[in-house]
Amino acid sequence: MDRVKNSMQQVQNPIPKVLNRRAGANSLEAEKENFERSQAVSINKAINAQEVAVKEKHARTCILGTHHEKGALTFWAAVHRLPLSSNAVLCWKFCHVFHKLLRDGHHSVLKDSMRNKADLSDMSRMWGHLSEGYGKLCSIYLKLLITKMEFHSKNPRFPGNLMMTDKQLDEAGENDVNNFFQMTVEMFDYLECELNLFLAVFSSLDMSRSVSVTTAGQCRLAPLIQVILDCSHLYDYIVKLLFKLHSCLPADTLQGHRDRFQEQFRKLKDLFYRSSNLQYFKRLIQIPQLPENPPNFLRASALSEHISPVVVIPLESSSPDNEPSVETEELVDMDTALQPTHVESKFDNLFGTSSASDPFNFNSQNGMYKDDKDRLIEQLSRDIRALKEELETFKAESHRLCQALRGRISELEAELAEQTHLKQQALDEGEFLRAELEDLRRRREDTEKAQRSLTEVEKKAQANEQRYAKLKEKYTELVQSHAELLRKNAEVTRQVTVARAAQDEVESVRREMQEKLKEAQEESQHREKEQSEKLQILQRELAESREQLGTLRASITSSQQMSTDLSSKIEALEQDKGGLAEAVTQKEAELSVLGAELEQLQSTLSSERESAVKTAEALQNQLNEKESREQALERQLAAERLALLRSSVEEGERIIQDALARLEHPAHIGCTSSADYLVSRSQAALESLNRLQAGRQQYLSDPTDVSELLRAVAQLAHLVGDTIVQGSATSHMAPLEQADMLSEAVKSCGGDALAFLRLLKEEETLGSADSTVLREGLARITSIGEELRPKGLDINQGELGDLVEHELAATSAAVESAAARIEEMLSQARAADTGIKMEVNERILASCTDLMQAIKVLILSSKDLQRDIVESGRGAASTKEFYAKNSRWTEGLISASKAVGYGATVMVDAADLVVQGKGKFEELMVCSHEIAASTAQLVAASKVKADKGSANLVRLQQASRGVNQATASVVASTKNGKAQIEDTETMDFSSMTLTQIKRQEMDSQVRVLELENNLQKERQKLGELRKKHYELAGVAEGWEEEEGTGAGC
Repeated sequence: MDRVKNSMQQVQNPIPKVLNRRAGANSLEAEKENFERSQAVSINKAINAQEVAVKEKHARTCILGTHHEKGALTFWAAVHRLPLSSNAVLCWKFCHVFHKLLRDGHHSVLKDSMRNKADLSDMSRMWGHLSEGYGKLCSIYLKLLITKMEFHSKNPRFPGNLMMTDKQLDEAGENDVNNFFQMTVEMFDYLECELNLFLAVFSSLDMSRSVSVTTAGQCRLAPLIQVILDCSHLYDYIVKLLFKLHSCLPADTLQGHRDRFQEQFRKLKDLFYRSSNLQYFKRLIQIPQLPENPPNFLRASALSEHISPVVVIPLESSSPDNEPSVETEELVDMDTALQPTHVESKFDNLFGTSSASDPFNFNSQNGMYKDDKDRLIEQLSRDIRALKEELETFKAESHRLCQALRGRISELEAELAEQTHLKQQALDEGEFLRAELEDLRRRREDTEKAQRSLTEVEKKAQANEQRYAKLKEKYTELVQSHAELLRKNAEVTRQVTVARAAQDEVESVRREMQEKLKEAQEESQHREKEQSEKLQILQRELAESREQLGTLRASITSSQQMSTDLSSKIEALEQDKGGLAEAVTQKEAELSVLGAELEQLQSTLSSERESAVKTAEALQNQLNEKESREQALERQLAAERLALLRSSVEEGERIIQDALARLEHPAHIGCTSSADYLVSRSQAALESLNRLQAGRQQYLSDPTDVSELLRAVAQLAHLVGDTIVQGSATSHMAPLEQADMLSEAVKSCGGDALAFLRLLKEEETLGSADSTVLREGLARITSIGEELRPKGLDINQGELGDLVEHELAATSAAVESAAARIEEMLSQARAADTGIKMEVNERILASCTDLMQAIKVLILSSKDLQRDIVESGRGAASTKEFYAKNSRWTEGLISASKAVGYGATVMVDAADLVVQGKGKFEELMVCSHEIAASTAQLVAASKVKADKGSANLVRLQQASRGVNQATASVVASTKNGKAQIEDTETMDFSSMTLTQIKRQEMDSQVRVLELENNLQKERQKLGELRKKHYELAGVAEGWEEEEGTGAGC
């Protein structure tokens, strides 16, 4: 007590005002050191390797430190010293504390933390290699924190805790629908990361046990409080932004947003419901519940029905450090106040009551001594008082014993209920073990299925070997001649692709089998470990039950000696004890049965493991053999591909050598050609050389694909040979000096081409082959040909203007006639057809009528635009002179007008046949596409010389869009009509026998093969027709004047 008083006196002394100057100068540094030291202590206490939740007071100290420092430099300096990459629990608690700082810390925490974004990304990738435990959770949590940092750096108006008003939310988007759209996408990504962490934490916990009351479970569940706070705000803002977007954009544009919101709504609702049932969250946070159905964004009034979810965090209970302390002075006063009463009671107990209150005390009256009778009365009074006190003491003791026995009875009843609960739990564990046994049996059946699938893989491998044998036979046939090489190159490529696909399939099956075997082994080991742990837990519980039984026996023995009045209750307890002993005995028997089942299960697992190991070894041996065979086949294929390339290059050399030899032939002297054709051939050769370079790079990167290089070599040889021949023929009609230069250039080009092909023939020089010299030779030939080309053509086309007017008038008349015919057919169809056919015909003819009207508008707009072009471009010249001056443009306009009129006529004929039931829907769709292409050509020809600001040009473009929409309507109505007609013609096989069905199946297969063959032939025919159409179109527009002279030989 003296030491306490002295210390109090020392504290009350005033602090001296005279301080050392040196201490005053270093006060700021000392304060900074104290701050950093206290922050480091709090950070190390908050982020440690113990698997317990982060204490709130340590996290709060870190948050206050960021506000005091106005940043997070001290926090990161302390974190960099922690081994986050080697301890998953440490990294998990760091993520939790860092999440709190981003939410509640100073706003400069985000800026200071962006410097460490790359380290966090690397740490996330490092922990992502673990598939379970805290490693996987740390990887997901770090990705969430990186996403949160990126979101707030892109949207600085959003605070870290995401608490904003509706007005602030509108200001964040700057009232721009594009900003709102992008912000919604970023919030979707943000919420997706939050939900991924939610799901990962729940999936890592065993929800069948009370994990929320254990320290390990609380360590994993604690960060979810921050996640719940973020999710509630993000959900509210996404709903409001989606309503805002639906008020500005079409519903189809936001279909992806709605689908993504539906998925995240279901996940968030389920996670909120599961979290609200955990005991850990009930005392820390009040989790809101989302509505039963998501909001309907297609109905604008649904926004008023939306209720923002609010997360409520109850006020924290006061800590023991904040409880009021009891002052020493109050204790002293209480003792002083109670002391007189205590002394007085002691005096009465020792000497009795005062004489004034004693009726038998006569000494104060007369001072005489008491006689014997008085002494006897006084003695009896004292005995009575003593007996009363003894009786009261006995009653109190009896009451205390009764209370103790009642409490003991309650404890025994509680222990009995606990033993009953343990018995039920043991039964549940037994059921769980039986279920595990059934699961292992099912896994063994899966292993047998995997073995059967391996047999199927072997059959596929044999089929692949047969395919390779066929491929080898095909290659032997292809080597016979170069012509067969060019025709069957596609077949070789297809066969190589099939072999590669089969190889990839075998490889994928092998990897799948290895993964299945590995998973089966790991699963069996995991099950065995869990069962052994459960057996140990049951053994420990049995030992504890036996100890409790011994304790119960001792307590029952001691209770029997206390009182005879409670013997009946003790007998009841003994009966309960007998029942409990029987339950324990039954439990021991069940444990022995479970132990026997466990031993049997372990033996079964060991045998299955041995068989699985043997099967895996056999599979590995078979796979190794197949890999060796595949490598041999691959080497053989590589050699064959190189031989194929060499034969193609040798054939190209022969082509070029033949072209060079033709230059010296006497008959070649009379051959002539034009400079235009020579330039076109040389430019085609340059393009082919570029294609060969691309094919060579593709072959060097992927040696299995040689098809492109083969085609490029053949094409280059032909084009270079043709260039050599045409160059020599052109020199026969050129001036002497230029003729000598051209002859020398083509011969030099031939030599360069042979040298380049010789480099391509060898595998060692294939990668280093340089085509610069050959390219320069071809460019030289092109430049000489350009010099030899005529400067212009004087063609008399005075009648082009009349022809343009005539063709446009004819096109307009053809469209009018087509529209009239369609109206007539529509009237006939309504009178003759009924039902679905009438509906289909009306729809098709109505869409055709709309198309004709759109074409009519397009032709009128084209006429107006053409008139503006002529008026603005002819100047002082006449209209015919303008058309003659721009003959190519005029001829293109005439060709486009002819195509539009012809397409309209053909379309009307096709529609007539379709309505009569004799035509095909496909013909009508093709005619629609052709009309769209022809109108596009007419629009392009009209726009070439039009002014960009012309009003007629705008009307022409609108009319062109109308034609495209009408064409799409014709195609859509035709497809729908075809589908309706086909739906009415359903096939009925109910009356057919098995033989008839098999016959029909074979006929269908034959028909399918015939149709596929016909489809391939028709595609080839279509390609040839398009080539011929292009050639004829060039002849009609004057291209024969440029290329016709190229056939002089």
